Amino acid sequence: MSISSNHAQVVPDAPLNPLRNREFARLFAAQVIALVGTGLATVALTLLAYDLVGGNAAAVLGTALACKMVAYVFFAPVVGGLAHRFARKPFLIGMDIARAMIVLAMPFVTEVWQIYVLIFVLNLFSAGFKPVFAATIPDIITNERSYTRALSMSRLAYDLESLLSPTLAGIALLFMTYTGLFVSNSVAFLISAALIALTALPRGQRVARLGNVWQDISFGTIAYFKTPRLRGLLALYLGVASASAMVIVNTVIYVKDVLGLASSDVAIALAAAGGGSMLVALSLPRVLDRVPDRPVMLAGGGIMAAGVGLIATGPSFSQMLPIWFLIGVGLSLVQTPAGKVVNRSAAAADRSAFFSAQFALSHACWLVFYLVAGQLATRLGVEPTAVSLAAGIVLFTLSAAVLWPHNDPLDLEHEHDPIAHDHPHRHGEHHQHTHTGIEVEELEDGLHRHRHQHASIRHRHAFVIDDHHVGWPA
Repeated sequence: MSISSNHAQVVPDAPLNPLRNREFARLFAAQVIALVGTGLATVALTLLAYDLVGGNAAAVLGTALACKMVAYVFFAPVVGGLAHRFARKPFLIGMDIARAMIVLAMPFVTEVWQIYVLIFVLNLFSAGFKPVFAATIPDIITNERSYTRALSMSRLAYDLESLLSPTLAGIALLFMTYTGLFVSNSVAFLISAALIALTALPRGQRVARLGNVWQDISFGTIAYFKTPRLRGLLALYLGVASASAMVIVNTVIYVKDVLGLASSDVAIALAAAGGGSMLVALSLPRVLDRVPDRPVMLAGGGIMAAGVGLIATGPSFSQMLPIWFLIGVGLSLVQTPAGKVVNRSAAAADRSAFFSAQFALSHACWLVFYLVAGQLATRLGVEPTAVSLAAGIVLFTLSAAVLWPHNDPLDLEHEHDPIAHDHPHRHGEHHQHTHTGIEVEELEDGLHRHRHQHASIRHRHAFVIDDHHVGWPA
Protein backbone atom coordinates (compact mmCIF):
# COMPACT_ATOMS: atom_id res chain seq x y z
CA MET A 1 0.00 0.00 0.00
CA SER A 2 1.12 3.56 -0.51
CA ILE A 3 1.58 6.03 2.30
CA SER A 4 2.91 8.87 0.20
CA SER A 5 0.92 11.90 -0.85
CA ASN A 6 -1.62 10.92 -3.46
CA HIS A 7 -2.41 14.31 -4.89
CA ALA A 8 -1.42 15.73 -8.22
CA GLN A 9 0.99 18.56 -7.53
CA VAL A 10 0.95 21.87 -9.36
CA VAL A 11 4.22 22.13 -11.24
CA PRO A 12 4.48 25.75 -12.46
CA ASP A 13 6.65 24.99 -15.51
CA ALA A 14 4.66 21.97 -16.70
CA PRO A 15 2.67 22.47 -19.94
CA LEU A 16 -1.05 22.89 -19.33
CA ASN A 17 -2.05 21.17 -22.58
CA PRO A 18 -2.04 17.46 -21.70
CA LEU A 19 -1.68 16.51 -25.37
CA ARG A 20 1.89 17.81 -25.21
CA ASN A 21 2.55 14.77 -23.04
CA ARG A 22 3.25 12.04 -25.61
CA GLU A 23 2.08 9.20 -23.37
CA PHE A 24 -1.24 10.89 -22.57
CA ALA A 25 -1.74 11.76 -26.24
CA ARG A 26 -1.49 8.06 -27.12
CA LEU A 27 -3.88 7.06 -24.36
CA PHE A 28 -6.35 9.76 -25.34
CA ALA A 29 -6.19 8.61 -28.96
CA ALA A 30 -6.84 5.05 -27.78
CA GLN A 31 -9.87 6.26 -25.80
CA VAL A 32 -11.32 8.25 -28.70
CA ILE A 33 -10.84 5.44 -31.24
CA ALA A 34 -12.44 2.89 -28.90
CA LEU A 35 -15.35 5.27 -28.19
CA VAL A 36 -16.05 5.85 -31.88
CA GLY A 37 -15.89 2.12 -32.56
CA THR A 38 -18.31 1.45 -29.70
CA GLY A 39 -20.69 4.10 -31.04
CA LEU A 40 -20.70 2.41 -34.45
CA ALA A 41 -21.37 -0.97 -32.83
CA THR A 42 -24.30 0.50 -30.87
CA VAL A 43 -25.99 1.47 -34.14
CA ALA A 44 -25.17 -1.96 -35.56
CA LEU A 45 -26.70 -3.64 -32.51
CA THR A 46 -29.93 -1.68 -33.06
CA LEU A 47 -30.12 -2.94 -36.65
CA LEU A 48 -29.26 -6.50 -35.62
CA ALA A 49 -32.00 -6.49 -32.98
CA TYR A 50 -34.51 -5.21 -35.55
CA ASP A 51 -33.53 -7.98 -37.97
CA LEU A 52 -34.10 -10.60 -35.24
CA VAL A 53 -37.33 -9.36 -33.61
CA GLY A 54 -38.66 -6.50 -35.74
CA GLY A 55 -40.97 -4.25 -33.72
CA ASN A 56 -39.77 -5.69 -30.39
CA ALA A 57 -36.26 -4.33 -30.95
CA ALA A 58 -36.75 -1.62 -28.29
CA ALA A 59 -37.43 -4.24 -25.62
CA VAL A 60 -34.34 -6.20 -26.68
CA LEU A 61 -32.15 -3.08 -26.55
CA GLY A 62 -33.57 -2.12 -23.15
CA THR A 63 -32.71 -5.53 -21.76
CA ALA A 64 -29.25 -5.35 -23.34
CA LEU A 65 -28.72 -1.97 -21.62
CA ALA A 66 -29.74 -3.52 -18.31
CA CYS A 67 -27.23 -6.36 -18.88
CA LYS A 68 -24.54 -3.73 -19.51
CA MET A 69 -25.33 -1.87 -16.28
CA VAL A 70 -25.44 -5.05 -14.19
CA ALA A 71 -22.00 -6.01 -15.52
CA TYR A 72 -20.68 -2.54 -14.65
CA VAL A 73 -22.17 -2.44 -11.16
CA PHE A 74 -21.14 -5.89 -9.96
CA PHE A 75 -17.89 -6.53 -11.82
CA ALA A 76 -16.08 -3.17 -11.62
CA PRO A 77 -15.43 -3.40 -7.84
CA VAL A 78 -14.04 -6.93 -8.29
CA VAL A 79 -11.57 -5.76 -10.93
CA GLY A 80 -10.70 -2.61 -9.01
CA GLY A 81 -9.99 -4.56 -5.84
CA LEU A 82 -7.74 -7.07 -7.61
CA ALA A 83 -6.16 -4.87 -10.30
CA HIS A 84 -3.07 -4.23 -8.15
CA ARG A 85 -2.23 -7.94 -8.50
CA PHE A 86 -1.67 -7.56 -12.27
CA ALA A 87 0.78 -5.55 -14.38
CA ARG A 88 -1.20 -2.57 -15.64
CA LYS A 89 -0.19 -2.45 -19.32
CA PRO A 90 -0.79 -6.18 -20.12
CA PHE A 91 -4.07 -5.95 -18.21
CA LEU A 92 -5.38 -3.04 -20.30
CA ILE A 93 -4.17 -4.61 -23.55
CA GLY A 94 -5.83 -7.91 -22.61
CA MET A 95 -9.15 -6.14 -21.90
CA ASP A 96 -9.06 -4.47 -25.33
CA ILE A 97 -8.22 -7.70 -27.17
CA ALA A 98 -10.99 -9.57 -25.35
CA ARG A 99 -13.49 -6.86 -26.28
CA ALA A 100 -12.34 -7.00 -29.91
CA MET A 101 -12.96 -10.76 -30.06
CA ILE A 102 -16.43 -10.49 -28.49
CA VAL A 103 -17.58 -7.74 -30.85
CA LEU A 104 -16.31 -9.77 -33.78
CA ALA A 105 -18.67 -12.59 -32.73
CA MET A 106 -21.79 -10.39 -32.87
CA PRO A 107 -22.47 -10.71 -36.62
CA PHE A 108 -22.91 -14.46 -36.06
CA VAL A 109 -25.77 -14.00 -33.56
CA THR A 110 -28.96 -15.84 -34.51
CA GLU A 111 -30.94 -15.71 -31.23
CA VAL A 112 -31.85 -12.85 -28.89
CA TRP A 113 -30.37 -14.56 -25.83
CA GLN A 114 -27.00 -14.58 -27.60
CA ILE A 115 -27.14 -10.76 -27.76
CA TYR A 116 -27.69 -10.61 -24.00
CA VAL A 117 -24.79 -12.96 -23.28
CA LEU A 118 -22.36 -11.14 -25.56
CA ILE A 119 -23.35 -7.68 -24.27
CA PHE A 120 -22.95 -8.85 -20.68
CA VAL A 121 -19.53 -10.41 -21.29
CA LEU A 122 -18.37 -7.45 -23.40
CA ASN A 123 -19.19 -5.07 -20.58
CA LEU A 124 -17.52 -7.28 -17.99
CA PHE A 125 -14.28 -6.50 -19.81
CA SER A 126 -15.26 -2.83 -20.21
CA ALA A 127 -15.89 -2.68 -16.46
CA GLY A 128 -12.34 -3.93 -16.04
CA PHE A 129 -10.79 -1.59 -18.59
CA LYS A 130 -12.42 1.78 -17.93
CA PRO A 131 -11.70 2.37 -14.21
CA VAL A 132 -8.11 1.07 -14.43
CA PHE A 133 -7.58 3.26 -17.52
CA ALA A 134 -8.97 6.30 -15.63
CA ALA A 135 -6.76 5.55 -12.62
CA THR A 136 -3.69 5.46 -14.88
CA ILE A 137 -4.06 9.05 -16.15
CA PRO A 138 -3.05 10.79 -12.85
CA ASP A 139 0.21 8.81 -12.90
CA ILE A 140 1.01 10.30 -16.32
CA ILE A 141 -0.41 13.83 -15.89
CA THR A 142 0.92 14.87 -12.47
CA ASN A 143 0.26 18.60 -12.83
CA GLU A 144 -3.16 19.29 -11.30
CA ARG A 145 -4.18 22.01 -13.76
CA SER A 146 -3.13 19.85 -16.69
CA TYR A 147 -5.00 16.89 -15.19
CA THR A 148 -8.15 19.04 -15.01
CA ARG A 149 -7.80 19.69 -18.74
CA ALA A 150 -7.28 15.99 -19.39
CA LEU A 151 -10.57 15.26 -17.59
CA SER A 152 -12.27 17.97 -19.65
CA MET A 153 -11.00 16.38 -22.88
CA SER A 154 -12.26 12.99 -21.73
CA ARG A 155 -15.73 14.45 -21.02
CA LEU A 156 -15.69 16.13 -24.43
CA ALA A 157 -14.77 12.85 -26.11
CA TYR A 158 -17.82 11.12 -24.59
CA ASP A 159 -20.14 13.94 -25.68
CA LEU A 160 -18.75 14.06 -29.21
CA GLU A 161 -19.05 10.29 -29.53
CA SER A 162 -22.75 10.39 -28.62
CA LEU A 163 -23.35 13.17 -31.15
CA LEU A 164 -21.15 12.03 -34.03
CA SER A 165 -21.38 8.23 -33.93
CA PRO A 166 -24.90 8.04 -35.45
CA THR A 167 -23.75 10.35 -38.28
CA LEU A 168 -20.58 8.35 -38.90
CA ALA A 169 -22.56 5.11 -38.80
CA GLY A 170 -25.03 6.50 -41.34
CA ILE A 171 -22.21 7.40 -43.71
CA ALA A 172 -20.53 4.02 -43.20
CA LEU A 173 -23.78 2.18 -43.95
CA LEU A 174 -23.77 3.71 -47.42
CA PHE A 175 -20.73 1.53 -48.17
CA MET A 176 -21.14 -1.53 -45.91
CA THR A 177 -23.67 -3.60 -43.98
CA TYR A 178 -24.05 -3.34 -40.23
CA THR A 179 -21.73 -6.34 -39.99
CA GLY A 180 -19.01 -3.97 -41.15
CA LEU A 181 -19.76 -1.70 -38.18
CA PHE A 182 -19.11 -4.57 -35.77
CA VAL A 183 -15.85 -5.31 -37.58
CA SER A 184 -14.92 -1.60 -37.35
CA ASN A 185 -15.46 -1.67 -33.59
CA SER A 186 -13.30 -4.78 -33.29
CA VAL A 187 -10.53 -3.05 -35.25
CA ALA A 188 -10.92 0.05 -33.05
CA PHE A 189 -10.32 -2.03 -29.91
CA LEU A 190 -7.22 -3.59 -31.50
CA ILE A 191 -5.88 -0.14 -32.42
CA SER A 192 -6.53 0.96 -28.84
CA ALA A 193 -4.56 -2.05 -27.59
CA ALA A 194 -1.69 -1.22 -29.96
CA LEU A 195 -1.56 2.40 -28.77
CA ILE A 196 -1.46 1.27 -25.15
CA ALA A 197 1.33 -1.16 -26.02
CA LEU A 198 3.32 1.77 -27.45
CA THR A 199 2.72 3.90 -24.34
CA ALA A 200 5.30 4.01 -21.56
CA LEU A 201 3.03 3.58 -18.53
CA PRO A 202 4.52 4.35 -15.12
CA ARG A 203 4.85 1.24 -13.02
CA GLY A 204 1.99 0.99 -10.54
CA GLN A 205 2.93 1.19 -6.89
CA ARG A 206 2.87 -2.14 -5.11
CA VAL A 207 -0.18 -2.66 -2.93
CA ALA A 208 0.01 -4.98 0.05
CA ARG A 209 -3.25 -4.88 1.93
CA LEU A 210 -3.66 -6.70 5.18
CA GLY A 211 -6.81 -8.64 4.35
CA ASN A 212 -7.87 -11.56 2.19
CA VAL A 213 -9.22 -11.59 -1.38
CA TRP A 214 -12.72 -10.53 -0.32
CA GLN A 215 -11.29 -7.62 1.65
CA ASP A 216 -9.30 -6.65 -1.46
CA ILE A 217 -12.50 -6.68 -3.52
CA SER A 218 -14.53 -4.71 -0.97
CA PHE A 219 -11.75 -2.26 -0.05
CA GLY A 220 -12.57 0.39 -2.68
CA THR A 221 -16.29 0.53 -1.94
CA ILE A 222 -15.82 0.57 1.85
CA ALA A 223 -13.12 3.25 1.62
CA TYR A 224 -15.35 5.27 -0.74
CA PHE A 225 -18.18 5.38 1.78
CA LYS A 226 -15.80 6.31 4.59
CA THR A 227 -14.64 9.43 2.70
CA PRO A 228 -16.98 12.42 3.23
CA ARG A 229 -16.28 14.16 -0.09
CA LEU A 230 -16.97 10.91 -1.96
CA ARG A 231 -20.27 10.42 -0.14
CA GLY A 232 -21.14 13.92 -1.37
CA LEU A 233 -20.01 13.00 -4.89
CA LEU A 234 -22.28 9.94 -4.88
CA ALA A 235 -25.24 12.10 -3.80
CA LEU A 236 -24.53 14.40 -6.75
CA TYR A 237 -24.39 11.38 -9.06
CA LEU A 238 -27.88 10.41 -7.94
CA GLY A 239 -28.87 13.81 -9.35
CA VAL A 240 -26.81 13.22 -12.51
CA ALA A 241 -28.55 9.88 -13.04
CA SER A 242 -31.97 11.47 -12.50
CA ALA A 243 -31.37 14.28 -15.00
CA SER A 244 -29.64 12.18 -17.65
CA ALA A 245 -32.29 9.45 -17.38
CA MET A 246 -34.99 12.08 -17.90
CA VAL A 247 -33.24 13.22 -21.08
CA ILE A 248 -32.22 9.82 -22.46
CA VAL A 249 -35.40 7.91 -21.66
CA ASN A 250 -38.11 10.54 -22.10
CA THR A 251 -36.92 12.86 -24.88
CA VAL A 252 -38.38 10.58 -27.54
CA ILE A 253 -41.70 10.38 -25.66
CA TYR A 254 -41.97 14.14 -25.20
CA VAL A 255 -40.98 15.03 -28.75
CA LYS A 256 -43.03 12.40 -30.57
CA ASP A 257 -46.02 11.73 -28.29
CA VAL A 258 -46.51 15.08 -26.51
CA LEU A 259 -45.37 17.49 -29.24
CA GLY A 260 -46.18 15.19 -32.19
CA LEU A 261 -42.88 15.88 -33.98
CA ALA A 262 -40.54 13.72 -36.05
CA SER A 263 -37.63 11.46 -35.13
CA SER A 264 -35.19 14.04 -36.49
CA ASP A 265 -36.41 16.45 -33.80
CA VAL A 266 -35.49 13.87 -31.14
CA ALA A 267 -31.92 13.96 -32.43
CA ILE A 268 -31.91 17.80 -32.35
CA ALA A 269 -33.09 17.83 -28.72
CA LEU A 270 -30.43 15.30 -27.66
CA ALA A 271 -27.83 17.37 -29.54
CA ALA A 272 -28.90 20.43 -27.51
CA ALA A 273 -28.13 18.59 -24.28
CA GLY A 274 -24.82 17.40 -25.71
CA GLY A 275 -24.00 20.96 -26.79
CA GLY A 276 -24.49 22.27 -23.25
CA SER A 277 -22.27 19.55 -21.89
CA MET A 278 -19.52 20.22 -24.46
CA LEU A 279 -19.56 23.98 -23.84
CA VAL A 280 -18.91 23.37 -20.14
CA ALA A 281 -16.25 20.74 -20.83
CA LEU A 282 -14.38 23.27 -22.99
CA SER A 283 -14.61 26.21 -20.57
CA LEU A 284 -14.54 24.54 -17.13
CA PRO A 285 -10.74 24.01 -16.74
CA ARG A 286 -10.15 27.79 -16.56
CA VAL A 287 -12.90 28.10 -13.95
CA LEU A 288 -11.47 25.26 -11.85
CA ASP A 289 -8.07 27.00 -11.88
CA ARG A 290 -9.69 29.67 -9.66
CA VAL A 291 -12.72 28.05 -8.02
CA PRO A 292 -12.76 24.84 -5.90
CA ASP A 293 -14.55 21.77 -7.23
CA ARG A 294 -17.25 21.64 -4.53
CA PRO A 295 -19.13 24.90 -5.31
CA VAL A 296 -18.89 24.26 -9.06
CA MET A 297 -20.36 20.79 -8.71
CA LEU A 298 -23.09 21.91 -6.29
CA ALA A 299 -24.01 24.64 -8.78
CA GLY A 300 -24.28 21.90 -11.39
CA GLY A 301 -26.76 20.08 -9.17
CA GLY A 302 -28.89 23.23 -8.88
CA ILE A 303 -28.80 23.81 -12.64
CA MET A 304 -29.85 20.19 -13.31
CA ALA A 305 -32.79 20.58 -10.91
CA ALA A 306 -33.86 23.83 -12.57
CA GLY A 307 -33.64 22.34 -16.06
CA VAL A 308 -35.60 19.20 -15.22
CA GLY A 309 -38.15 21.27 -13.30
CA LEU A 310 -38.74 23.49 -16.35
CA ILE A 311 -39.87 20.43 -18.31
CA ALA A 312 -42.98 20.42 -16.11
CA THR A 313 -44.07 23.73 -17.73
CA GLY A 314 -44.87 21.84 -20.94
CA PRO A 315 -42.44 23.70 -23.22
CA SER A 316 -42.83 23.97 -26.97
CA PHE A 317 -40.02 22.58 -29.09
CA SER A 318 -38.34 25.99 -29.38
CA GLN A 319 -38.52 26.33 -25.58
CA MET A 320 -37.43 22.75 -25.06
CA LEU A 321 -34.03 23.17 -26.73
CA PRO A 322 -32.61 25.73 -24.24
CA ILE A 323 -33.96 23.62 -21.37
CA TRP A 324 -32.15 20.52 -22.68
CA PHE A 325 -29.05 22.69 -23.19
CA LEU A 326 -29.30 23.84 -19.55
CA ILE A 327 -29.55 20.24 -18.33
CA GLY A 328 -26.42 19.39 -20.35
CA VAL A 329 -24.60 22.27 -18.66
CA GLY A 330 -25.53 20.98 -15.20
CA LEU A 331 -24.53 17.41 -16.05
CA SER A 332 -21.07 18.46 -17.22
CA LEU A 333 -20.48 20.75 -14.22
CA VAL A 334 -20.80 17.69 -11.99
CA GLN A 335 -19.22 15.00 -14.16
CA THR A 336 -16.14 16.78 -15.51
CA PRO A 337 -14.42 17.42 -12.12
CA ALA A 338 -15.48 14.07 -10.62
CA GLY A 339 -12.19 12.38 -11.51
CA LYS A 340 -10.28 15.06 -9.57
CA VAL A 341 -12.37 14.41 -6.49
CA VAL A 342 -11.76 10.65 -6.66
CA ASN A 343 -8.05 11.11 -7.33
CA ARG A 344 -7.74 13.49 -4.36
CA SER A 345 -9.30 10.86 -2.11
CA ALA A 346 -7.07 7.87 -2.93
CA ALA A 347 -3.48 6.88 -2.32
CA ALA A 348 -1.63 6.44 -5.61
CA ALA A 349 -1.46 2.66 -5.21
CA ASP A 350 -5.18 2.45 -4.43
CA ARG A 351 -6.52 4.56 -7.31
CA SER A 352 -7.85 1.59 -9.30
CA ALA A 353 -9.95 0.47 -6.34
CA PHE A 354 -11.40 3.97 -5.79
CA PHE A 355 -12.07 4.66 -9.48
CA SER A 356 -13.72 1.23 -9.80
CA ALA A 357 -15.96 1.98 -6.82
CA GLN A 358 -16.94 5.32 -8.40
CA PHE A 359 -17.59 3.58 -11.73
CA ALA A 360 -19.78 0.89 -10.17
CA LEU A 361 -21.73 3.16 -7.81
CA SER A 362 -22.41 5.82 -10.47
CA HIS A 363 -23.69 3.18 -12.89
CA ALA A 364 -25.87 1.73 -10.13
CA CYS A 365 -27.47 5.19 -9.95
CA TRP A 366 -28.14 5.12 -13.69
CA LEU A 367 -29.52 1.57 -13.52
CA VAL A 368 -32.06 2.68 -10.91
CA PHE A 369 -33.09 5.96 -12.53
CA TYR A 370 -33.39 4.60 -16.07
CA LEU A 371 -36.10 2.36 -14.64
CA VAL A 372 -37.63 5.11 -12.49
CA ALA A 373 -37.76 7.66 -15.32
CA GLY A 374 -39.33 5.16 -17.70
CA GLN A 375 -41.90 3.80 -15.27
CA LEU A 376 -42.98 7.22 -13.95
CA ALA A 377 -43.36 8.63 -17.46
CA THR A 378 -45.43 5.61 -18.51
CA ARG A 379 -47.72 5.76 -15.48
CA LEU A 380 -47.90 9.50 -14.71
CA GLY A 381 -46.79 11.30 -17.86
CA VAL A 382 -43.66 13.28 -18.67
CA GLU A 383 -44.52 16.50 -16.80
CA PRO A 384 -45.33 14.92 -13.40
CA THR A 385 -42.20 12.80 -13.81
CA ALA A 386 -40.17 15.98 -14.31
CA VAL A 387 -41.56 17.44 -11.07
CA SER A 388 -40.71 14.28 -9.12
CA LEU A 389 -37.18 13.98 -10.52
CA ALA A 390 -36.45 17.71 -10.10
CA ALA A 391 -37.47 17.49 -6.43
CA GLY A 392 -35.20 14.49 -6.05
CA ILE A 393 -32.26 16.35 -7.62
CA VAL A 394 -32.76 19.24 -5.17
CA LEU A 395 -32.72 16.75 -2.29
CA PHE A 396 -29.61 15.00 -3.62
CA THR A 397 -27.78 18.32 -4.09
CA LEU A 398 -28.64 19.48 -0.56
CA SER A 399 -27.50 16.09 0.77
CA ALA A 400 -24.20 16.49 -1.10
CA ALA A 401 -23.69 19.93 0.48
CA VAL A 402 -24.12 18.37 3.92
CA LEU A 403 -22.09 15.20 3.29
CA TRP A 404 -19.18 17.03 1.63
CA PRO A 405 -17.85 19.50 4.24
CA HIS A 406 -17.36 23.08 3.13
CA ASN A 407 -14.01 23.07 4.91
CA ASP A 408 -12.33 20.10 3.23
CA PRO A 409 -8.53 20.38 3.58
CA LEU A 410 -6.24 17.73 2.14
CA ASP A 411 -4.01 17.60 5.22
CA LEU A 412 -5.74 16.44 8.40
CA GLU A 413 -4.40 16.02 11.89
CA HIS A 414 -5.19 12.56 13.24
CA GLU A 415 -4.10 10.03 15.83
CA HIS A 416 -3.00 6.39 15.42
CA ASP A 417 -3.59 3.83 18.14
CA PRO A 418 -0.73 1.39 18.83
CA ILE A 419 -0.89 -1.73 16.66
CA ALA A 420 1.32 -4.66 15.61
CA HIS A 421 1.02 -6.35 12.23
CA ASP A 422 2.98 -7.85 9.32
CA HIS A 423 2.97 -6.53 5.74
CA PRO A 424 5.40 -5.23 3.09
CA HIS A 425 6.48 -1.65 3.82
CA ARG A 426 9.16 0.98 3.45
CA HIS A 427 10.48 3.15 6.23
CA GLY A 428 8.80 6.53 6.27
CA GLU A 429 6.19 8.56 8.07
CA HIS A 430 4.26 5.52 9.31
CA HIS A 431 7.15 3.07 9.61
CA GLN A 432 10.08 4.17 11.77
CA HIS A 433 11.73 1.26 13.57
CA THR A 434 14.96 -0.73 13.78
CA HIS A 435 15.59 -4.27 12.57
CA THR A 436 17.80 -5.34 15.45
CA GLY A 437 17.26 -8.99 16.39
CA ILE A 438 14.47 -9.70 13.88
CA GLU A 439 14.33 -11.61 10.61
CA VAL A 440 13.57 -9.36 7.64
CA GLU A 441 12.32 -10.53 4.23
CA GLU A 442 13.71 -8.27 1.50
CA LEU A 443 11.36 -7.61 -1.43
CA GLU A 444 11.61 -5.64 -4.67
CA ASP A 445 11.44 -1.83 -5.01
CA GLY A 446 12.98 -1.23 -1.58
CA LEU A 447 10.15 -3.01 0.23
CA HIS A 448 10.75 -5.42 3.09
CA ARG A 449 8.52 -7.45 5.36
CA HIS A 450 8.50 -8.40 9.03
CA ARG A 451 6.20 -8.15 11.99
CA HIS A 452 6.44 -4.65 13.42
CA GLN A 453 4.89 -2.43 16.06
CA HIS A 454 3.30 0.98 15.50
CA ALA A 455 3.44 3.26 18.51
CA SER A 456 0.68 5.74 19.27
CA ILE A 457 1.27 8.88 17.20
CA ARG A 458 -0.55 12.09 16.36
CA HIS A 459 0.45 13.87 13.15
CA ARG A 460 -0.80 15.68 10.03
CA HIS A 461 -0.55 14.78 6.34
CA ALA A 462 -2.68 14.34 3.20
CA PHE A 463 -5.33 11.98 4.54
CA VAL A 464 -6.91 9.06 2.65
CA ILE A 465 -8.54 5.82 3.77
CA ASP A 466 -6.15 2.86 3.64
CA ASP A 467 -4.99 0.05 5.93
CA HIS A 468 -3.29 2.50 8.29
CA HIS A 469 -6.18 5.00 8.22
CA VAL A 470 -9.39 3.03 8.59
CA GLY A 471 -11.71 5.85 9.62
CA TRP A 472 -12.09 9.55 8.87
CA PRO A 473 -10.84 11.89 11.61
CA ALA A 474 -13.57 13.57 13.60
